[in-house]
Amino acid sequence: MKKTPVSELENRMGKFIEIMSKSDPEWDMAVIFSNINLFYFTGTMQDGMLIIPRDEEPTLWVRRSYQRALDESLFSDIKPMNSYRDAARDVNKLPDTIHLETEVVPLALYQRFHKHFPFNYFKPSDSTLAAVRAVKSEYELALMRKSGKIHQHVLEEIVPHILCEGISEANLAAKLFTVLVDEGHHGLTRFGMFDTEIVVGHVGFGESSLYPTYFDGASGNYGLSPAAPVLGSRDRKLRKGDLVFVDVGCGVDGYNTDKTMTYMFGSPLPHHAIEAHQKCVEIQNKIAGMLKPEEVPSKIYGKIMDNLDDEFLENFMGFGERKVKFLGHGIGLLIDETPVIAERFDEPLQEGMVFAVEPKKGIKNIGMVGIENTFIVTPAGGECITGNNPGLIKVF
Repeated sequence: MKKTPVSELENRMGKFIEIMSKSDPEWDMAVIFSNINLFYFTGTMQDGMLIIPRDEEPTLWVRRSYQRALDESLFSDIKPMNSYRDAARDVNKLPDTIHLETEVVPLALYQRFHKHFPFNYFKPSDSTLAAVRAVKSEYELALMRKSGKIHQHVLEEIVPHILCEGISEANLAAKLFTVLVDEGHHGLTRFGMFDTEIVVGHVGFGESSLYPTYFDGASGNYGLSPAAPVLGSRDRKLRKGDLVFVDVGCGVDGYNTDKTMTYMFGSPLPHHAIEAHQKCVEIQNKIAGMLKPEEVPSKIYGKIMDNLDDEFLENFMGFGERKVKFLGHGIGLLIDETPVIAERFDEPLQEGMVFAVEPKKGIKNIGMVGIENTFIVTPAGGECITGNNPGLIKVF
């Protein structure tokens, strides 16, 4: 069983306390409930909570499974609890204000917690947690590089051999998921966006990739039904002349990469679609060149968008009225992390941040062209860890 090293856990907690003390010098206590942040700080994601006092050692309280937490985690202080009452008895002095993950803690959970921890005020810790997780350690980057190699191998080398006339979108997505897991993918595609459910990603043939969806991304997907808008359509079968669009996540031991690859099945696409795709690849490479420490995400976004003409901007980063206002996003334990290459993200980049860069453009009667790869911020620019194939791979 792979366990997060003690040194890694200690460094993460130290970073959190340091950044918390800078952002709110008067803070006294933070409490973590979400699986992702519990895993980040303790190496396990059980039903429980992590109490982080400013001036005392943190404690992981576990309702279920305490035994599994002990098996999986090297965290220094793990205790069992039947309810929040047990943990409350162990707190010597309850502060007036507690910092919570306000983006993810449900109201009912908050009320149950507050019953036994009757503090007067709460403050959000979300931005601090995001800032801590945004800069990856070498331990984290090694896992992401491993995920990137799987991603590259599957999408650039294996998928072209899976594509065959008559296969459905749903069947391709299912086969793709199986192959990814066989190659080492941890099997989940986790998002922070509220109520986002995705099994493997977006798979679309032709204009299917333009179909509108609530998902906060450039592409779309018909899905299996209105009740399960995931995987792809059982009815849409691959035909000669189709553009095949595959945007899927991959991950190893919790850490994700994101990649989009496109394929021309049976015959080349029209020239104008190929040109639009090539322009997207150029944009990706320009952004990658700017992924250096001290560069500012909002300025990167502005430099790219200000240099695109009106004709290309039509259906860029979406289709019709459904377009997104970013060119890339942070990635790590979640697919959608901060910072984002978009307006209002004005804090300078730091070495070790990781971004999925995804310029895409919808083409009427064709589908979504473009590309996406995952890059590490380095002094020399973005280091691509998911492969350098420009896409529109010929399968004919």
